[in-house]
Amino acid sequence: MTRSLLAPVLAFAALLTGEAAAAQTQACVAPADLGDGVVYAMPIAYEAVRSACANRLARDGFISARGEGFITPFRARQDAAWPGAFRLLKTFMASDPKNAGNGGPDMLAMLSSMPEDALRPFVDAMIGQVIAEEIKGDDCSRIERGVELISPLPIENVGGLVAFIAEMADLKNPSICPTAAGAPRK
Repeated sequence: MTRSLLAPVLAFAALLTGEAAAAQTQACVAPADLGDGVVYAMPIAYEAVRSACANRLARDGFISARGEGFITPFRARQDAAWPGAFRLLKTFMASDPKNAGNGGPDMLAMLSSMPEDALRPFVDAMIGQVIAEEIKGDDCSRIERGVELISPLPIENVGGLVAFIAEMADLKNPSICPTAAGAPRK
């Protein structure tokens, strides 16, 4: 993935994590939740790229020729990935200084009081908008190349790879929770 596509996906990953109390006290994001956030966001990111790059992608390029085959399994996994993506969102909101003690509405409390499935359309629209705003026309071919490069990977590996990259890059606010060496992922 190019930096301009990876940044919004990681931003979503940093945006998207159990229970409200756990989210408020947890100072890090579980790698599995980050991976779920990536799997959940991938179809949204894909549509944002298709829209933002509609007149810049080659008709015989990967997205036009094989993109639907690539993204269909991610769409099929969105429901299963939503709980982890939602935990990620709550962890990010709990760790964001803008949400703490600013005298405004407690966004985390409001988020926690609403049914998770009722929030999905809002979260989807927010993710799509953030990603679309980050895409620059000159990045379209590089984004397409990045999507093609990850296309052979199993879905779990795509989410896991992004979580691994975030961990290796020492992502902060929130950070990635340490994992036991060789511990299996869910």
